[in-house]
Amino acid sequence: MEIKELTTEQAWREAYKVMRQLRVHLDESGYLELVKEAVEVDRYHLAALYEGMKMVAVVGFKPMTTLYYGRFVWVCDLVTDEHSRSKGYGEQLLKFVHQWAEQHNFSSVALSSGLQRQDAHRFYQKRMGYSKVSYVFKKEL
Repeated sequence: MEIKELTTEQAWREAYKVMRQLRVHLDESGYLELVKEAVEVDRYHLAALYEGMKMVAVVGFKPMTTLYYGRFVWVCDLVTDEHSRSKGYGEQLLKFVHQWAEQHNFSSVALSSGLQRQDAHRFYQKRMGYSKVSYVFKKEL
């Protein structure tokens, strides 16, 4: 098992095969456009976990600073390939993000999760030690 940061368009393209299972609203070209902009503008990082030569899970995250959280890392995307779930890959990727955050002097890691994703909520709270601290609100414009 190996985790690698993905820094090229070709690597991002490879990650789309897994990411599209979470971000079903994005086609490949829209996904690539957003990843490129997020990397350039928001310091977005994309990393993948490989089992042998096969990419089985991906995580997207970015460092942020706000008055509420201070310096923290926001997990934007976390998904394991549907054929590789329940093997601890999500846990390994979150641990990778935690280590990255500590190495870069960030004090916490935060994320949001869709209201319907009850299994994910149990995973974040019980297995990974996250606390439910707020609701996220969104208004379409």
